[in-house]
Amino acid sequence: MSDLSAEALSLLQTQTIELPSWAFGNSGTRFRVFTTAGVPRDPYEKIDDVAQVHRLTGVTPRVSLHIPWDRVEDYEALRAHAENQGVTIGTINSNVFQDEDYKLGSLANPDERIRRKAVAHHLECIDVMRATGSPTLKIWLADGTNYPGQDSIRARQDRLAEALSEIYAALDEDQQLVLEYKLFEPSFYHTDVPDWGTSLVHCLALGERAKVVLDTGHHAPGTNIEFIVAQLLRLGRLGAFDFNSRFYADDDLIVGAADPFQLFRIMHEIVSAGALAPDSGVGFMLDQCHNLEEKIPGEIRSALNVQEATAKALLVDREALAAAQASGDVLSANAVLMDAYSTDVRPLLAELRDSQGLAPDPMEAFLGSGYLEKIRAERVGGTAAGWGA
Repeated sequence: MSDLSAEALSLLQTQTIELPSWAFGNSGTRFRVFTTAGVPRDPYEKIDDVAQVHRLTGVTPRVSLHIPWDRVEDYEALRAHAENQGVTIGTINSNVFQDEDYKLGSLANPDERIRRKAVAHHLECIDVMRATGSPTLKIWLADGTNYPGQDSIRARQDRLAEALSEIYAALDEDQQLVLEYKLFEPSFYHTDVPDWGTSLVHCLALGERAKVVLDTGHHAPGTNIEFIVAQLLRLGRLGAFDFNSRFYADDDLIVGAADPFQLFRIMHEIVSAGALAPDSGVGFMLDQCHNLEEKIPGEIRSALNVQEATAKALLVDREALAAAQASGDVLSANAVLMDAYSTDVRPLLAELRDSQGLAPDPMEAFLGSGYLEKIRAERVGGTAAGWGA
């Protein structure tokens, strides 16, 4: 760890990554949801698996819930269960895209009754936040249209703004709202929140506790995502990440699988802006679906990929980079970044884990722990969690 400054080492030691409860359930493609033995059957078992990842990696102390997929009778009991397992409840995600009423949209729907229903669901999510101690409400909308003329684009923005304003006003002073955007899908002509600019416009209108959440898979091919990160950081409006990988669209693959260099470039902007600090207000979360691979190892690999990209970003010689940039030395500036990216940080991270009393290789430790065999034997019967549950 000698290559890292004391400040950089401290940032790496305090880095945390939130895990999504739904990543531990069955998932698949539009053609089939595949089953995996031992997946959780309820939110309590999802939290057990999150805690297992945290015990091995040391960087995943929070779980993000999805309502109604993770709806329970007693949220305070769920919170206590999480804390007993050594983790806490993080972001609460709303779901207004799987009900028959939302065929033509939710918060932007032309039918006032359906808009009221969608707002009421978000107010329920805020109640869940209070019971679980969650600080953040995350909104992603499937709202949009498939055909020109299907609805008024401008009227839909007005309806959306009005509904978001009501939801934002219901938040407690210590709670925030983050608004996610997505280029397309499931709507194909236009999406009501398609890009960071639209999300930002709505957040600026709402207030300081409304911020943009950036999903790395929600952009057009070739989009310079790190530029968006830099801009939102400049404005103090980057609220959170949903980390995943994409080859074609919103593939939700393991982060860093498609383009690990992109993940490094994003983390370089985060480190450069001081946004890795625990009090920066920027949340780091995974949003992935492990269709073919085992769920827990998939989340371990994802967390380690983020940690490795972060360590490389912390190794950038910022003084040398600034000097090269100031002198217009294009190749030297690029070389500074490439030197850091090309560094094998796995020994450094293994040493860091060992110093924290963790297994140097979390994946190896998990595969040798017997946990997979245990949950396969115990989680028999009931309904396995998956898309929609």
